Amino acid sequence: MPNPHGNPEIKKHGFKTDRDEPLTERIAIRVTKTMAQKIKSIENYPEFCRRVLQEALDKLNQAEDQ
Repeated sequence: MPNPHGNPEIKKHGFKTDRDEPLTERIAIRVTKTMAQKIKSIENYPEFCRRVLQEALDKLNQAEDQ
């Protein structure tokens, strides 16, 4: 049975990040089954996807600046 008064020390148990900006948003894209299998076979694939997307966005910004 949960505590009806809540946990006054909940901040001690919350999620913490060492990132400059926390990961709060989600996106969804459709890919082929083969592509999904290859992506999911990569160790720590969510971080890999974030890194690849950031690199592509950086290149896009550089191209727009020129």
